[in-house]
Amino acid sequence: MAAINGLDLIDAPAGATPEQVTARLQEVVRNAVLFEELGFDGFAVGERHHTPFVSSAPPVVLSHIAARTSRIRLFTGVTLLSVLDPVRVAEDYATLDHLSGGRLEIIVGKGNGPEQAELFGIGRTEAWDTLEANYRLLRQLWSGEPVTWDPPEGLPTIRRTPLREASVFPPPLQRRIRVWHGSATAQRSVELAAEYGDPIFSANGFNPLEYYARLVRHYRETWAARGRDPQDALVGAGHGAVLVAERSQDAVEAYRPVYEAQAARLRAANTNLPGTVTFYDSYEDFLEQGSNLIGSPQQVLDKVARYHEAFGHRVINVAGNKGGLGQQVWEDSLRLFASDVVPELRRTIPDPPSPEQSADVAERATVAAA
Repeated sequence: MAAINGLDLIDAPAGATPEQVTARLQEVVRNAVLFEELGFDGFAVGERHHTPFVSSAPPVVLSHIAARTSRIRLFTGVTLLSVLDPVRVAEDYATLDHLSGGRLEIIVGKGNGPEQAELFGIGRTEAWDTLEANYRLLRQLWSGEPVTWDPPEGLPTIRRTPLREASVFPPPLQRRIRVWHGSATAQRSVELAAEYGDPIFSANGFNPLEYYARLVRHYRETWAARGRDPQDALVGAGHGAVLVAERSQDAVEAYRPVYEAQAARLRAANTNLPGTVTFYDSYEDFLEQGSNLIGSPQQVLDKVARYHEAFGHRVINVAGNKGGLGQQVWEDSLRLFASDVVPELRRTIPDPPSPEQSADVAERATVAAA
C-alpha cells in the first residue's frame, strides 16, 4: 500500500511579528499531530533561509514533532545539503534519529533561492557540485569508519577544513538513514541517487506531468544500467494542495481564489523563468495539468492514478497545512481525503520498501560500486 505524508514548507505572512512566527511554528506541530491521528504515514518540513519562510532549522522543528508523535515517520523536504556543512548535518540528524526512535528520513536538494548565495556563498551554478560533494562526504561520515577528506579543488564549499581520520558522534540509530534525492530539473541528481542505490523524490510542483516524468524515466534507466533490479528503484512524488469535497464543483470553486492569489504572487516575483515554473493559461488548465488534488474523491483518485502510471511512485506527499484555505475547510477536506481516498490509494499502489529493505539495496549498491 502507498505511503502518504504531509509536507509543510512553513511559510509565514510577509513582515510577520514574533508572535505570528511563534503561532506558525506551533501550527506546524499541531498539523503533524493531526496527520498522525488521521492515520497518515509521515510528515515533512521544508528548509528555506529567506522570507516569507520560517523553516531555517528543520532539525529543531522535527525534534519537537518527534516529542509530540509516536508513529509517523519524519522527513525533511528538503535538506539544503548544497549549502550546509556535512559534519553538522551528520551530527544534527543522527541525534534527531535517536530522539525520534529511528523514524527519520531525509530528502536532500540544492534549493533555488538566490538568497542562499548571499548567506552561504554558494550560487545556483555551483550548487549541484556542492550538493554532490557534500552528499558523498555525508555518507562517509555516517559509514562508521574514520574519514579523511580534502575540500574539492576549484569548488566553493562551506567546509574548508580538511578532515583527517575524523569521526562524528553519535552515529544514527538506524543502520542507514534513508536519504531521498529531491529534484525537479537535474539529471545529475537522479544519477547520484542511482549510483548510491537511493530513492528519488519528484518535486512535481509547478509543471505538467511530462516535465517530471522524463527525469523519473532517466532515473530508472540509470538504475537498470547499473545491473540492478528495476523493482528496487523507489520513487516518491509531491501532489501539492488537497481540497476534496463530495461535490467536485464545491472543491473547484473553493480553491479558485487560492490559485489566483498564488499566480499573482508568482507573476509579481517574475519567477516564470525557463526550467522553473509554468504559469497555466487558466485555472482550468491548472486543474487539468497540475498535480494538486482538487475535486471529488473519485477525481482525486483518477489524478493520482494518472501520475502513478507515469512515475510508478509509491510514496506521496500532500500539503501539510491549510495554505490559503480556512483552517476548518482544510481540516474537513483532509478528513475526507483520509476516509475516502487514502484507503483506495493503499489498495491500488504497491508498498514502498521499508527503510531496512532500502538499506539492504543501498549497501548492495555500495559494494557493487566498489
